[in-house]
Amino acid sequence: MPELPEVETVARGLHSQLLDALIIDVQVLWERTVDRPDVVAFCAGLVGASVTEVTRRGKYITTEFDTGRTLLTHLRMTGKLLLLSAQAAPQPVLQDDPHIRVRFDLKDGRLLVFSDTRKFGRMYLVDSPLEVVGELGPEPLSCGFTAERLGEMLTKRRGRIKPLLLNQHFVAGLGNIYSDEALWRARVHPLRTADTLTSDEVARLHEGIVSVLSEAIKDGGTSLRDQQYRQPDGGPGAYQDLLAVYGRAGQNCPRCGAVIARIVLAQRGTHLCPVCQVFQIRSD
Repeated sequence: MPELPEVETVARGLHSQLLDALIIDVQVLWERTVDRPDVVAFCAGLVGASVTEVTRRGKYITTEFDTGRTLLTHLRMTGKLLLLSAQAAPQPVLQDDPHIRVRFDLKDGRLLVFSDTRKFGRMYLVDSPLEVVGELGPEPLSCGFTAERLGEMLTKRRGRIKPLLLNQHFVAGLGNIYSDEALWRARVHPLRTADTLTSDEVARLHEGIVSVLSEAIKDGGTSLRDQQYRQPDGGPGAYQDLLAVYGRAGQNCPRCGAVIARIVLAQRGTHLCPVCQVFQIRSD
């Protein structure tokens, strides 16, 4: 599933290309992609609307329109928003990609399509984004997300640190890839309980989260071997070549040389270095 860096990359790419774009037609080819409102109202609410902003909140791409309404898109596991030139649109793309679920025709001849192989992605056209994202946790790249705040958040939690980082109500945007990478950078075992981290470990974890997300955004996100994640122009990300532990079970840790292990935690594959990330209970 695309995580914060991938969604941020898509949002930035669309922002630079879609501002003032006018939608002249919308076709929903898989009705369940539209969560709200109903499909007829969804299409009617977008035709004639111009894009005024494209940003991100958590793992949602938020597209604002001059009508005052907002379209939120969650890519889930295999969703892709692709912007096609007038020369490429519309027929050749529709013939080549049977997984297009929603298409937006723009006045300038371009085509924005939502392609989703597994059909898990969802779109929400709402009057207020808070209807969908109001209960998300803090943004990890925001000024307010400091090491001190993270420490305060962790002292109230007794669960395992890895599943907690995946909880979008705790912190928004982190997923399996970057939580593994951040914990490795912090030298914290994913099985540690949140309230046992020392102040030094909290500081390292905060730095690990911020640094790995920032670096991944700079490299356009991570495209794994399934190549499901793509940028709006169809190109892959490049951060997969810089991953330290995720997806590298059986290979050597780039820090100490030990063999990277893979465990299953909360039904998710989790990667770690058993030497750098020793599992032991600690307290201040």
